[in-house]
Amino acid sequence: MKPMQNLTAPPQLPELTFRGMFLGMLITVIFTASNVYLGLKVGLTFSSSIPAAVISMAILRMFKDSNILENNMVQTQASAAGTLSAIIFILPGLLMIGYWQSFPFWETFLLCACGGSLGVLFTIPLRRAMVVNSTLPYPEGRAAAEILKVGSDLRKEENTPGHKRTAQASGMKDIVSGTALAGFISLCANGFHVMSAEFSYWIHIGKSITQIPMGFSMALLGAGYLIGITSGIAILVGTVLAWVVFVPYLTSVMTPVDGQTAAAFAKMIWAQKVRFIGAGCIGIAAIWTLITLAKPVVDGIKMSMAVIRSNDSAEKRELHHTDIDMTPKSVAIVFIAILIGLALTFYSFVSSAPIPTSLMVIYIIVGIAVAVLMGFFVAAACGYMAGLIGTSASPISGIGILGIIVSSLVVLVIGSSYNIFITPEGTKFATALAIFITSVIVSIASISNDNLQDLKTGYLVGATPWKQQVALILGSVIGSFAIAPVLTLLYQAYGFTGALPRPDMDPTQALAAPQATLMTTIAQGIFSSNLDWNFILFGIGIGIAAIIINLILTKATNQRLSLPPLAVGMGIYLPPTLEIPLVIGSVMGYGIQRYLRQRAAKRSPGYEKEDVEACNHHGVLFASGLIVGESLMGVIIAMIIVFSVTSGGSEDPLALVGKNFSGIADWIGLAVFAAVIVSFIGHVLHTKYTIEK
Repeated sequence: MKPMQNLTAPPQLPELTFRGMFLGMLITVIFTASNVYLGLKVGLTFSSSIPAAVISMAILRMFKDSNILENNMVQTQASAAGTLSAIIFILPGLLMIGYWQSFPFWETFLLCACGGSLGVLFTIPLRRAMVVNSTLPYPEGRAAAEILKVGSDLRKEENTPGHKRTAQASGMKDIVSGTALAGFISLCANGFHVMSAEFSYWIHIGKSITQIPMGFSMALLGAGYLIGITSGIAILVGTVLAWVVFVPYLTSVMTPVDGQTAAAFAKMIWAQKVRFIGAGCIGIAAIWTLITLAKPVVDGIKMSMAVIRSNDSAEKRELHHTDIDMTPKSVAIVFIAILIGLALTFYSFVSSAPIPTSLMVIYIIVGIAVAVLMGFFVAAACGYMAGLIGTSASPISGIGILGIIVSSLVVLVIGSSYNIFITPEGTKFATALAIFITSVIVSIASISNDNLQDLKTGYLVGATPWKQQVALILGSVIGSFAIAPVLTLLYQAYGFTGALPRPDMDPTQALAAPQATLMTTIAQGIFSSNLDWNFILFGIGIGIAAIIINLILTKATNQRLSLPPLAVGMGIYLPPTLEIPLVIGSVMGYGIQRYLRQRAAKRSPGYEKEDVEACNHHGVLFASGLIVGESLMGVIIAMIIVFSVTSGGSEDPLALVGKNFSGIADWIGLAVFAAVIVSFIGHVLHTKYTIEK
């Protein structure tokens, strides 16, 4: 059944404006630089969509004719910064193997811009199936829409003479309260370090090692409230498989390195063994997802083509502006431009290699074909993952693992017939080419992961899809300008693990770039025939079992219960400290809604049935505020750190305590997190809205 659309803006409102695009450009460049640094340092990036929406509303309020759709376009364009920077999960590998000595500007720019733009194009045919006709929660897209709507409605009220405080004003209070709370907690945890952002209690049972993880992310708690109990339970199942079954078993049968702590040993087992199980599960679940989406995607494409090709002017006038994608002609022009850009950058990369001309031509054609064909596959998979749990927690690096495996195998098969692996230079080139191809795939994955989230926001506020698609292509191109200079700056200042620009540099200060290190190791393992495929194949088996269980469960309960296999794979793959807040938030949301329904059924005095939906909406706004607060504070802290580092200051300029405070900080973090949960529940249950009839 097609979900009801919530249109809040008429089509005549301006959307793509010069001031909006200029503001989006500035936010994109700043956020991209901040995200690149954080991603290389700790392996995590922040979602820039919601912070961009808040900043846009704050700045464009100074213009009387600004509107909700203009603000939406700014966040759509700027959201590319939080996702395109995922290229750092793979590209530094070219320096780690010694193939590049720096990041060539035009090659890096074209690679990111073309990959990001392909991510936009590939999600166009998915929009109807995964946004319009889907029940996926899209937590961050929904949160962004609520923020934009409440901000727009409140401004209308303020401009109305004699206005009174209404649900819109109360809704803004919910968002502001959640924002202030999450922002302050994030500052204390990630800036001042007076409380922990996460901690783990390690358990030893014989030779087995596992952990009880705990994460205190307010944004993930809010996202968990929005994703629903189904995805939350599936993620929990994956987490239990990883840390109650796989890690304990493997630590009991394997031996740690001399001097290695138990915690470090268990983390190594998870990172180097169990995550490959998760990647295999994600891969087969993504293929299954693509199969199940095939019919609605094809139907959506046919519908779009029929509407756009229609020559009947009356039919065109009846077409709603919220259902218009980029035209096939526009898509074809952009696609051809992308292919030309990819051909240029692949030629530039391959032409310097010591290989025959015929092999060079084959590698260029096959490399582009692999990137494009696999790109559509990962676009669907990443869009679905974003719909399940949001953009911030989506395992893009898991898709990168699948990409590096496929790319390496293709390069290996072709190169073997030309005997290029008999020399070290040939093997190094093949490894570099696999990394280069995967970089395009990761760019596609990151943008498609974000684009459907943005289209969901636009769908809820009444935006025009084709204008959002243009804005995101623009954001991808502008963000790509910042990637190479920032990467080069950080490389020259710190270096990467295993790749230092100068021999006198301290290797302990090098940026870890954990995902790039992992994917480079995988590529090297494939070309040296040392990669252990057992864990990936076992993960595929786990994924098949999850698919079968989900089919049986949905059929037996008439789709009332399900176990999304993709979410199970993410539960195995993602760090458990990220998953626990998501699970707690989903359980909390389920419990609150169940209690509200029971309360309404009792028809207690003072409460009406409408209060169920109203109070739940109150919780949605507060959860959205939690996402906003942590995201905004993440941006602010990142910019402070980057400014401090580039000016020769500390890498931790806001810290108020030392590392010896970590034990106390853990308990403070746990107490604050528990207090927020209690406050959240009370905030929702003890609020009564007056429903305007």
